[in-house]
Amino acid sequence: MIGEISIGGVYMPSLLLLGVVALLLTGIAARLLNLIGAYRLVFYRPLADVALFVLILGALVWCSAPHGSPA
Repeated sequence: MIGEISIGGVYMPSLLLLGVVALLLTGIAARLLNLIGAYRLVFYRPLADVALFVLILGALVWCSAPHGSPA
Protein backbone atom coordinates (compact mmCIF):
# COMPACT_ATOMS: atom_id res chain seq x y z
CA MET A 1 0.00 0.00 0.00
CA ILE A 2 1.41 3.35 -0.95
CA GLY A 3 1.24 6.20 1.54
CA GLU A 4 -0.52 8.92 -0.44
CA ILE A 5 -2.49 9.34 -3.65
CA SER A 6 -2.63 12.62 -5.54
CA ILE A 7 -6.11 13.65 -6.70
CA GLY A 8 -6.04 16.95 -8.55
CA GLY A 9 -2.86 18.01 -6.78
CA VAL A 10 -4.28 17.23 -3.34
CA TYR A 11 -2.57 14.39 -1.51
CA MET A 12 -4.99 12.02 0.18
CA PRO A 13 -4.01 9.18 2.50
CA SER A 14 -4.59 5.91 0.73
CA LEU A 15 -6.21 4.41 3.83
CA LEU A 16 -8.87 7.15 3.71
CA LEU A 17 -9.73 6.31 0.11
CA LEU A 18 -9.75 2.59 0.84
CA GLY A 19 -12.01 3.28 3.82
CA VAL A 20 -14.52 5.10 1.63
CA VAL A 21 -14.50 2.24 -0.88
CA ALA A 22 -14.88 -0.28 1.96
CA LEU A 23 -17.82 1.72 3.33
CA LEU A 24 -19.57 1.62 -0.04
CA LEU A 25 -18.92 -2.10 -0.45
CA THR A 26 -20.12 -2.74 3.10
CA GLY A 27 -23.38 -0.94 2.33
CA ILE A 28 -23.91 -3.07 -0.75
CA ALA A 29 -23.03 -6.27 1.11
CA ALA A 30 -25.33 -5.36 4.01
CA ARG A 31 -28.25 -4.83 1.65
CA LEU A 32 -27.58 -8.17 -0.02
CA LEU A 33 -27.35 -9.92 3.35
CA ASN A 34 -30.63 -8.29 4.37
CA LEU A 35 -32.32 -9.42 1.15
CA ILE A 36 -31.32 -13.06 1.57
CA GLY A 37 -32.22 -13.02 5.26
CA ALA A 38 -28.76 -13.67 6.69
CA TYR A 39 -29.25 -11.08 9.43
CA ARG A 40 -31.75 -13.40 11.12
CA LEU A 41 -28.74 -15.43 12.27
CA VAL A 42 -26.96 -12.40 13.76
CA PHE A 43 -27.55 -11.39 17.37
CA TYR A 44 -26.47 -7.74 17.11
CA ARG A 45 -26.57 -6.32 13.58
CA PRO A 46 -24.42 -3.18 14.13
CA LEU A 47 -21.57 -5.34 15.43
CA ALA A 48 -21.88 -7.60 12.39
CA ASP A 49 -21.78 -4.54 10.11
CA VAL A 50 -18.61 -3.24 11.79
CA ALA A 51 -16.99 -6.68 11.47
CA LEU A 52 -17.98 -6.80 7.79
CA PHE A 53 -16.44 -3.35 7.25
CA VAL A 54 -13.19 -4.38 8.94
CA LEU A 55 -12.99 -7.55 6.85
CA ILE A 56 -13.62 -5.68 3.60
CA LEU A 57 -11.15 -2.93 4.51
CA GLY A 58 -8.54 -5.52 5.41
CA ALA A 59 -9.07 -7.30 2.10
CA LEU A 60 -8.72 -4.02 0.19
CA VAL A 61 -5.51 -3.11 2.02
CA TRP A 62 -4.11 -6.58 1.42
CA CYS A 63 -4.96 -6.39 -2.29
CA SER A 64 -3.40 -2.93 -2.65
CA ALA A 65 -0.13 -3.90 -0.93
CA PRO A 66 2.87 -4.69 -3.11
CA HIS A 67 3.54 -8.43 -3.11
CA GLY A 68 6.83 -10.23 -3.50
CA SER A 69 10.16 -9.98 -1.80
CA PRO A 70 11.87 -6.60 -1.60
CA ALA A 71 14.97 -6.20 -3.74
